[in-house]
Amino acid sequence: MQRPDWAPETIDVERPSVARMYDYYLGGSHNFAVDRAAARAIVAAVPQAPLMAQANRAFLRRAVQFLTAAGIRQFLDIGSGIPTVGNVHEIARRHAPDSRVVYVDVDPVAVAHSREILAGDAGTTVVQEDLRHPDRILTHPDVRAVLDFSRPVAVLVVAVLHFVADDDRPVEVLRALRAALAPGSYLVLSQASDDGRDEAERAEPEEVYRRTDNPLWIRSRAELTGFFDGFELVDPGVVWVPQWRPETPESAEDAERAVFVGGVGRLGG
Repeated sequence: MQRPDWAPETIDVERPSVARMYDYYLGGSHNFAVDRAAARAIVAAVPQAPLMAQANRAFLRRAVQFLTAAGIRQFLDIGSGIPTVGNVHEIARRHAPDSRVVYVDVDPVAVAHSREILAGDAGTTVVQEDLRHPDRILTHPDVRAVLDFSRPVAVLVVAVLHFVADDDRPVEVLRALRAALAPGSYLVLSQASDDGRDEAERAEPEEVYRRTDNPLWIRSRAELTGFFDGFELVDPGVVWVPQWRPETPESAEDAERAVFVGGVGRLGG
């Protein structure tokens, strides 16, 4: 296929990307035919896939609103994805104009577009790095230029952990992030869950994602709860994402259809 002007030369336009597939689910335009084909295969197997992405995005919005109300003004969004309407800095600054945000993603398209959008914004920066290497994120000079880790920071790892294999030691990754945070910091997590789903419901989506660079590692609600080790969970705990502080009771109906579970934890001390 012909490479669009916005696609860096370094990326493989013939291999689907989970970031670009997510962009497609959200109605974005920064995806290729191979991404759309893979995303449609997921939708054929899991018709609620676009709903899942939208519900997860809405959870992110509500979590950021909660965090700004709690006094947080610094955000580290790891696995931020391709920019769409309602990015973390946009949400946070509606409530706290002095909010500072660092976006981190491993996908070069996501990074390139984030840098284009945020050019000239001194309160934000974008870093191309991998969640599985938290030390590189935490010591990156661009991260340190924007965030002051002696003060509370909210770390957002939203719709990312299901692409981190158990062999990549996600518990240790999150422990390393926690060790860098000041008391009063927060952790926001969400990921796809297999609670209430049989093997047949899982098989086809897992097969589609095996054709990408990021196969799926679906986990239970109990497993995600364990990832908050060292943090005090904020009510209502780890739940289906539409159930996390819904704006209306109706928006939490049939919440398990969203497939994602999520929660927010606070670091005491």
